[in-house]
Amino acid sequence: MSEAPNINPAPEPERTAATQQVQQVIEPDGLEPLYANFARVSGLPEELILDFGLNPQPAGSQPAPVKVTQRLVVNYYTAKRLWMALGAFLQRHEQAFGEIQIDVNKRVIPQRNVK
Repeated sequence: MSEAPNINPAPEPERTAATQQVQQVIEPDGLEPLYANFARVSGLPEELILDFGLNPQPAGSQPAPVKVTQRLVVNYYTAKRLWMALGAFLQRHEQAFGEIQIDVNKRVIPQRNVK
């Protein structure tokens, strides 16, 4: 008696790669970059709100008001994808250049008294 042919063969790598679609990103003319050294995260049950702004005195002694200039509102699915993407990029950066120290007191090099 002969064996029955395999009805459900495993997908070949070429076929699997060919069926995956890559989403294209189109950047409009006049797209302006945003710089922020301040971010605030808040949320509602349906969405996450990210506010960005420029802190004029990030290490200053007098707290100055921060003007929020951009707001990004995303659902939690998009927020999680953003979190994962940022984490992957930061991990790669730290592997190449060393740990990013966010505590400013640990980054400051003490000044020596020069006489």
